[in-house]
Amino acid sequence: MDQGSGKFKKKTEKFSPREGGLEQSLLEIKRVTRVVAGGKRFRFRAVVVVGDRKGRVGVGSAKGADVSGAVDKAAEKAKKKLIFVKIIKGTIPHEIRMKYGSANIMLKPAVSGKGIIAGGAVRVVCSLAGIADVIGKILGSSNKLNNARATIKALENFKV
Repeated sequence: MDQGSGKFKKKTEKFSPREGGLEQSLLEIKRVTRVVAGGKRFRFRAVVVVGDRKGRVGVGSAKGADVSGAVDKAAEKAKKKLIFVKIIKGTIPHEIRMKYGSANIMLKPAVSGKGIIAGGAVRVVCSLAGIADVIGKILGSSNKLNNARATIKALENFKV
């Protein structure tokens, strides 16, 4: 499919999972349980954020029998879901509120030198995206995966 250059360009760009220059940050590890006839089976769920600090960021989650396997799978998924973020003078173009599930987040542009004033998943996603100055607030859910996905959704929905 030809993406061309124009206003119909696809917002989510696919990148090779083996591409270099990407940093990853582990957001959360949870032990999850499946109950079977013989008892309980334990697995691990990892949530990983990947970015290059130059405008590309992605989030992925995966389960595995061990922690390292889950983290590797989550990182590969995050690399396949990279988005491009519009950054203007180190901050975001305008204020935005976004909802994903029960997670509600608010992002506001900040003046140069202010830094990332946000907590949890919003801070990690914004820093790996390369946003230097932003004010963020998590409203509602404390679920790290949903907060990260809400932040990603907000960052790809800027109207510039």
